Amino acid sequence: MRAEYLIIGNSAGGIGAIEAIREVDSDADIVVVSEERKTYSKALIPYYIAGDIDLEGIYFRDEDFYKKNNVHAILGGKAVRVDFKGKEVYLERGSRIKYGKLLLATGSEPSIPPIEGLLSEGRFKDGVFTFTTLNDAIEINERIKRGVENAIVLGGGRIGLMAAEALFKRGIPVAVVKRSPKIFPAVFDENASHLVARQLEENGLQMLVGRTIKEVRGGSCIERVVLDDGSELRCDLLIVATGVRPRLELVRHSEVKTRRGIVVDRKMRTSVADVYACGDCAEVYDFIHNEFRLTPLWTTAYLGGRIAGFNMCGCEREFAGMSMNAMHFFNLPVFAAGISNVECGEDDRYEILSAMEEEKKRYKKIILRDNHVVGILFVNNINKAGVYLGLMRSCMDVSLFKEELMSDDFSLIDIPEELRRGILG
Repeated sequence: MRAEYLIIGNSAGGIGAIEAIREVDSDADIVVVSEERKTYSKALIPYYIAGDIDLEGIYFRDEDFYKKNNVHAILGGKAVRVDFKGKEVYLERGSRIKYGKLLLATGSEPSIPPIEGLLSEGRFKDGVFTFTTLNDAIEINERIKRGVENAIVLGGGRIGLMAAEALFKRGIPVAVVKRSPKIFPAVFDENASHLVARQLEENGLQMLVGRTIKEVRGGSCIERVVLDDGSELRCDLLIVATGVRPRLELVRHSEVKTRRGIVVDRKMRTSVADVYACGDCAEVYDFIHNEFRLTPLWTTAYLGGRIAGFNMCGCEREFAGMSMNAMHFFNLPVFAAGISNVECGEDDRYEILSAMEEEKKRYKKIILRDNHVVGILFVNNINKAGVYLGLMRSCMDVSLFKEELMSDDFSLIDIPEELRRGILG
């Protein structure tokens, strides 16, 4: 088999690439190889577990997406090796695909800490799950139907916290075990962490911060866990949500340059001609940090896939993204973008404007560097987030209206007209 465009992975990055390619080239052969048989949104897994949506609600493209776009999809197939010099991909069952252009959209996999007793006969004990795939979601849902008395979530990042809330909404007592004293430390500062932790506890979650799991006990099924302070907790459902890492097995010991992820330029090109990468497996350009870094976010993967797809077709586009998280915890909305977790006085490169209303659980924080907005962190006060994102994307000097930035009524009208055009385009 030969394909002008071969895509490995059918999640956000792969779909973005297909849609971009078909905007430019309606006839060329596109082949997709994916271990997963469905195209779904990982961000919707918590809502499925909580019972807010059914399984069909997780899918983000119609069943006939590939047919409509004239794509040959090898779903349930696995690429096991790439001959980058011969421009050929080997599949698990022995078949091979020649390619003209190759996109690696292999995503990420859960990062599993070494915990005594976590495994039984080389696999997770019954009742232990990760929380990143459709298969995880289906298996967790089936486990809940059989009855769960006590659940523990290991990890206090976005995935862990949303998993905990979803389980609690199903009527299950949940404890969150988190090593760091802060929750979601990659995004939250002390104030945001405090407000969100308070919201979680007030709604019934048990927050065990500064702790981790030392041992999992039980035979083939999990029965309890032992924390690092020696205390024991009953547990018949454990979610391991301790982060993800890029899937790099296809490029290890190859000509493709890697650091923590696959190295790409702003056109999503790797160090090998005609090979591109996007999504969680790639280090993409972050214009706020002015560096290439891992940004495992759904929107970043989709946009990166589109940029890759256009460039694979010869239509030059450049990627410029930033970290951005919109979430809510028991109806408490939080929005963060850019450099959001820096504390006051921690780094003299940054000027921090902030206001906190403890009782209302409201927090507004704007981070400036050289009179440019490089980060925002809003809790329970997110309606105007789009305006501040515009300031960040346009790299606008805000010195003329800095004093207005913290006003609850701040809007585009507060920006001088000659500068406003930079946001409105």
